[in-house]
Amino acid sequence: MAPRVVVVEADGGSRGNPGPAGYGAVVRDSETGEVLAERGESLGTATNNVAEYQGLIAGLTAAAELGAGEVDVRMDSKLVVEQMCGRWQIKHPGLRPLAAQAATLVGRFTAVRFTWIPRDQNRHADALANAAMDAAAGRPTPPPAAASAPASASAPAGGASTGSDPATAPASWEPRPSFTATRLILVRHGETEYTEQRRYSGRGDVPLSERGRAQARATGARVAALAPSVAAVLSSPLSRCTSTAAAIAGALGDVPVRTEDDLIECDFGQWEGRTFAEVRQQWPGEMDAWLASPRIAPPGGESFTQVAERIRRVIAALPTAYPAEAVVVVSHVSPIKLALRDALAAGDGFLHRLFLDAAGISVLDMWPDGGVAVRTVNDTAHLAKID
Repeated sequence: MAPRVVVVEADGGSRGNPGPAGYGAVVRDSETGEVLAERGESLGTATNNVAEYQGLIAGLTAAAELGAGEVDVRMDSKLVVEQMCGRWQIKHPGLRPLAAQAATLVGRFTAVRFTWIPRDQNRHADALANAAMDAAAGRPTPPPAAASAPASASAPAGGASTGSDPATAPASWEPRPSFTATRLILVRHGETEYTEQRRYSGRGDVPLSERGRAQARATGARVAALAPSVAAVLSSPLSRCTSTAAAIAGALGDVPVRTEDDLIECDFGQWEGRTFAEVRQQWPGEMDAWLASPRIAPPGGESFTQVAERIRRVIAALPTAYPAEAVVVVSHVSPIKLALRDALAAGDGFLHRLFLDAAGISVLDMWPDGGVAVRTVNDTAHLAKID
């Protein structure tokens, strides 16, 4: 049976602030001091305070996994303790999503108490954090030996504040913890008649075909398997997307669907509704120019550069709005290609070399400090049985 009350000791740091960073966390039985869980992980490049918050989040997550009801958190970071107690403001925007994530975890317990302790009373978590920092710096070290039981939680809070530099974007080969990321599940809408006929389909509100509706249902089941818990489903306002989004939301237990105008497809102007072959025949020069540069728009339409500006606005806001949660984004081929191009730091040629199927799924993770990892591109395994 899981203990009702546990102690979480957490620490984190970086070599350079920002520099190679890592965290450590230990969960103990509050009565015996027995170590119930250890967590330690490298973070790539980050600041001390980011690493300290990540250590707290890892410790609270481990305590929740053990089924604890109450938690005594002990840290040698005065800043984290005071901010989590609400006595100090969180001034740096890079820490706010992490504090919000920690606060969400705190809400899962009956009670959580925060206490500052001197560093020499936090040796076990400190050793785990140092091992993680060594790994981040390319100097792996063996795991630390278990430390003795912690000092009493009745020690008074106090001590000097640590620094609070804002987070910086990571640069590391080291895999990052996915539970701290906002996961974006990017879904292209299901097929329409225009899709099957290979026509330019931009702002025209073409509905899903019968096959497209079947694809939307299959996509809903696939998304529910990938992310059983989803914070929001965002959709382009066009019906081929809202219908796909509704099928996904239904599979997730009727998660509300919110339309976002900036997720709409590129405006193809005079090419709207025409086949690719017709456009090539009637506008050969314009098409060559359009294919050569994302700054060129179709006649009377919108350039990919303009589309990219609005898509970036949507994507950039999601980690703050949904820290450490999963979000489904249902959009069109051009916006999703542009989002993936930016995530992969790819060149403009990427836009014409990447193929995205109708109802295909792509997944990317975004961290509060600007880190990005593309995990899946154009997954269509769920569509295999649709005729």
